[in-house]
Amino acid sequence: MILVTGAAGALGTLVADRLAGRDDTVLGTRDPRQTQARLPVRRIDFDDPETLSEGFKGVDVLLMISAGYGEDDTVIARHGAALDAAEKAGVGHVVYTSLTADGDHLPYALPHRWTERRIQESGMDWTILRNGLYAELLAGLAAPSADGRITAPLGEGRLAAVARADLADAAVRVAVEAPTHAGRIYELVGEEAIGGADLAEAHGQHVTYEPQTLAQARALFAASGAEPFQVPMLIGTYSAIAAGFMSRTGGDLRRLLGRAPRSPLSAALA
Repeated sequence: MILVTGAAGALGTLVADRLAGRDDTVLGTRDPRQTQARLPVRRIDFDDPETLSEGFKGVDVLLMISAGYGEDDTVIARHGAALDAAEKAGVGHVVYTSLTADGDHLPYALPHRWTERRIQESGMDWTILRNGLYAELLAGLAAPSADGRITAPLGEGRLAAVARADLADAAVRVAVEAPTHAGRIYELVGEEAIGGADLAEAHGQHVTYEPQTLAQARALFAASGAEPFQVPMLIGTYSAIAAGFMSRTGGDLRRLLGRAPRSPLSAALA
């Protein structure tokens, strides 16, 4: 049996859609009422260990979608609890959605690397999907203002952005074919690096790219009511892209999908 955690999230919803109709798959989510998928649903709350010990019973393959919303110690505690429970329940194989290796400069990289190490030291088979940053995320970080200006502090930097749907397709393939992917780490980034100017051009002649500074962006986020941990996460993402650390293309995505990846610009503007 395959269990998908985080099934009500953006990536998890796409994964659930692709697995709909299978009789060997169940979904896990903090609030089962939040998912509309045509699959059995179990309450899986990484903050409530009792739901983990019960929810992981009978699971052969655990597709563990990162619970990355929170401070580092919060995310590590969540992932640690999930993996402890998976071991005790006899889960055979863990597939984990991690972060691309080029993301080590990002503020939220540490919990991913901790989780990778914890998985590799477990007695379970494992596969690690090092996902690149979503094209949809870049579109949100560099959205045009009402007057048609993209002011995100990306400088001349570019991101090897990947469509979230492609990452869902890759995760499903690995989960369904888990034994053939045991012990593998896949780098899943896009084949085209895009930046603020590319997004402006794709939006049309009415949109311009006029990047602000990181300090200006930080002040805006701090005044927006964002959670304290979110501000450095967002600014760190901008900074890593602007400095050119997230532009390397290639990796394993095309081979794992068996086709060309989706256009990141098309995904960003969808």
